[in-house]
Amino acid sequence: MFKLLQKLKPHFEKNGKYHLFFPIFEMAETILFVLPSRTKKGAHIRDALDMKRFMFLVVIAASPAFLFGIYNAGYQHFLSAGVNATFFEIILKGLIIVLPIYIVALAIGGIWEVLFAVVRKHEVNEGFLVSSFLIPLIVPPTIPLWQVAIATSFGIVIGKEVFGGVGMNIFNPALVSRAFLFFAYPKSISGDSVWTLFSDKVVDTYTTATPLAIISETSQGAIVDTLTSKGYTFWEMFIGLIPGSIGETSTLAIFLGAAILLITGVASWRIMLSVFAGGFVISTIFNFASPNVSHIFAIPFHYHLVMGGFAFGAVFMATDPVSASATNTGKYIYGFLIGVIALLIRSLNPAYPEGMMLAILFMNLFSPLIDYFVLSSHKKRRLKRAAK
Repeated sequence: MFKLLQKLKPHFEKNGKYHLFFPIFEMAETILFVLPSRTKKGAHIRDALDMKRFMFLVVIAASPAFLFGIYNAGYQHFLSAGVNATFFEIILKGLIIVLPIYIVALAIGGIWEVLFAVVRKHEVNEGFLVSSFLIPLIVPPTIPLWQVAIATSFGIVIGKEVFGGVGMNIFNPALVSRAFLFFAYPKSISGDSVWTLFSDKVVDTYTTATPLAIISETSQGAIVDTLTSKGYTFWEMFIGLIPGSIGETSTLAIFLGAAILLITGVASWRIMLSVFAGGFVISTIFNFASPNVSHIFAIPFHYHLVMGGFAFGAVFMATDPVSASATNTGKYIYGFLIGVIALLIRSLNPAYPEGMMLAILFMNLFSPLIDYFVLSSHKKRRLKRAAK
């Protein structure tokens, strides 16, 4: 294979018959082989990670949530019918539901990435592999495929390529895709009926509402007891066998992914820890401020952690190294404010009980400003020391 590629390579290089399509050839070559090419000038930093390994580690870390999402999509389908399906039946149904969504996101993301690489005459970046893997995890299993295609296009083009491509984007492209869906097609991304691909018959005991929808509508009785009465115990939500976005329901699977990201050094522990700390602080304040046990303020932080996209956002979205703060102090501030804003939106706006998506996108916008003030503060301190 390598010899064949080397034989074809001159046709794709400068002055070759197919030189316009060199980025496509280079993409195939570098995916299959580690090339002996080296940088020729500038500072050289030796590191065990290159861009492809970095991106693939993120995909590997998100795989537990992806695999569990496949199982849960099939599980919720059969649960809605009251059918005791076998493990393999559940997996097969889940694959039928989830794989088309992933294939569409991957294909559309790849097309746009290759198109911009050819037009700009640069190599194909691997960032679309991560974005195309994350987009299916943050949408409902019932999402129409054509909407997935449009949302992926919007996220890749408007969220990344218009800024210059990988490493230049201000916002997380996957979250831009979800925000587009939320505002352009709200019926496909919100409400009770979008979280499960129902069977022909839905049994009376099956609950279609997500835990967040339930707590936003609770007005009588202890809110935790209300969740439990609907079948949403803490451990049930931690495991993830509940209605929700494909990859966001299982906090256990998400934490497995977090462990991979932290052990390999791919994600920032400062951001993850700060997001959880911000959520804990604001939820604790709400707990003390609300004597009404039926109000959403009464929800303890560990319940917020296992509901909605809080854990998934903290692990996979907030830690995006391109759109997050780069300084160590800035990462603490950035993550803490995401946790605070997410639960503020979740608790104060019953019409939108999630909050994590908007919190991260909002802080993406301000992360450069945070770094600016952090660096300015460091500079002032050093100038004062130098002046003494």
